[in-house]
Amino acid sequence: MIHCIIVDDEPLAASLLEKHIARIDHLKLIGKAENALEAYGLLQTKSVDLLFLDIQMPHLTGIDFLKSLSHKPPTIFTTAYRDFAIEGFELEAVDYLLKPITFERFFTSVDRVLRNRNNTQEDFIIVKTEGMNRKIFIREIVYFESQRNDIKIVLANSESMMAKSTITELEFLLSRRGFIRIHRSFMINAQFVTAFNNNEVMLGTYPIPVGRSYKSEFDAFVATVSKGSINQ
Repeated sequence: MIHCIIVDDEPLAASLLEKHIARIDHLKLIGKAENALEAYGLLQTKSVDLLFLDIQMPHLTGIDFLKSLSHKPPTIFTTAYRDFAIEGFELEAVDYLLKPITFERFFTSVDRVLRNRNNTQEDFIIVKTEGMNRKIFIREIVYFESQRNDIKIVLANSESMMAKSTITELEFLLSRRGFIRIHRSFMINAQFVTAFNNNEVMLGTYPIPVGRSYKSEFDAFVATVSKGSINQ
């Protein structure tokens, strides 16, 4: 059983999270807080295994609150803003969920927590496509392409599909699993790279452009390739 708390000053958002939690047998909600001070009080009096933490809150943001903790419980950020994903990543948060949070996306995050607790490697994601929740093995994904409000997923068998997600969410989930974002619209699986130059990466027969604003990520990738250590 994973004991969790919700920290969110928006009643509707907190209520939705509470409903999602109630649907998963391994989760038990042991407290709710509307701001960082209330959350700190809960952490002092309860044993918390998982923190659902809003970012934009009165007095102290969720980011600053988590930074202030000497002992940081596993944390899933919940927010209506995309701009804090990098800071959340640096704080080693489990995930970064954009509101309104669907149960499917929520379940993917919780599944990740359960897998980490069981010391097993995360090897798949669950995405919503064509009205169904589909399980996709990470090793089979060649690249993601952002297309307006959806994501195109291209697999090693040349199959492709459209899913309800954002490239920011997927980057947060997979950046430590061998995926790198090299363009505003593209994130690639490094194991499929067959050639590259300063402007383009080849994933077999798929040419993917390198965006100017992602040059540092690309340079880090090139450094890794030079050492011969591309790993999933």
